[in-house]
Amino acid sequence: MALTRKGTRHIVVDGTTYRWRLRRRPTYSQALAWSPCTFAVEHADEPGTTLVVTTDHPHPSNWLCHEPKPVLPSDVTHAIERALREGWSPTAAGSPFHLDLSTGSTPAP
Repeated sequence: MALTRKGTRHIVVDGTTYRWRLRRRPTYSQALAWSPCTFAVEHADEPGTTLVVTTDHPHPSNWLCHEPKPVLPSDVTHAIERALREGWSPTAAGSPFHLDLSTGSTPAP
């Protein structure tokens, strides 16, 4: 599962360039704040395994009055560093690597 180039942003962590993307429009359950915001990261030059990060806050474009918190480049950096410590290998082929930072978010009913 490779990221489309359109809409991605570049970030450099420990000398390695990655591309990351947050969905512009939330999924239905994210729009209703039933599930938290997620974003995806991959190696910029040799896409392999995609990192999928689940945050602990609602999507910035949710339909309800829940106060959104933007996903900052520093959040992406911390997620990449943690995923690398937990065994994510960005250039190896394989299934997406899921990193859950939601700490207590409830899934959709």
